[in-house]
Amino acid sequence: MTNIISKKTRLEFREYFVTTTLRHISQEFDAADVPCDADYNPPESGARRSLVEQYYHAVDFSSWRDVRKLLRVYENVMLSLEDRIKTPLWGNNKDEYAERTFEVLKRCVERDGLLYSEGKILPATGTPAVEELADAAHALDAQVLHQQIERMRNAVDDDPALAIGTAKELLETTCKTILADYEVQADPSWDTTRLVKEARAVLRLVPEDVPDSAKGADIIKRLLSNLGQISQGLAELRNLYGTGHGRDGRAKGLPSRHARLAVACASGLATFLFETHQARQEKNI
Repeated sequence: MTNIISKKTRLEFREYFVTTTLRHISQEFDAADVPCDADYNPPESGARRSLVEQYYHAVDFSSWRDVRKLLRVYENVMLSLEDRIKTPLWGNNKDEYAERTFEVLKRCVERDGLLYSEGKILPATGTPAVEELADAAHALDAQVLHQQIERMRNAVDDDPALAIGTAKELLETTCKTILADYEVQADPSWDTTRLVKEARAVLRLVPEDVPDSAKGADIIKRLLSNLGQISQGLAELRNLYGTGHGRDGRAKGLPSRHARLAVACASGLATFLFETHQARQEKNI
């Protein structure tokens, strides 16, 4: 997979940390739960550069789960620079270093397809839920699924109808992929809700499989029962506003925020199903 954060961006942030202290570097990375590979001996000179590289070496830059932790570090850097710009250390004098560094780092983040706004660094397109799903589905040899993930990521802002239609299709593909791994042939007549129901059954994600003695059993059972409502809602939304059905040429579509909701719901449910599937396989159950 392609690195989410480019080498250029990593180097620019690393050079910012060179202007701080070893203690500050450790505090920032440790607070974000970024692991440190202390055994790694980087070729870079200087204790501070080396320490940052040891943290970088423990990060999978193609994994949103790993990158999300690192982005918390970067967010703190951006916030710190903004504070210095608003309140210079030397009275009324401008902090030119803070202004220049902030703009450089902001441009680097944007070139990587990310957006810094109000203290947060998020994907400029798509949603974090889609990136989580891409991680969960990474190990699967399912080309159609990966194409659907990419289509949702690209369409959520520019083509909400396509994003909504693809969200429903992705959920169906997710269920069929899982069922195939359990050697269950999906019936062509099964709709989205039925596919989710069958996938939940093979994964033992039905309320009946939760023992009454389990802690929070009532809550878990209620949440599992609501999974079917997500699939039903997506199917109905797609029928009204998504691609796949011819509509009145004068019909108005939904704005991108509704597409984000549909994509987030489909991605969240699909990720949960895939992660459960992986956990079952690891335990051979």
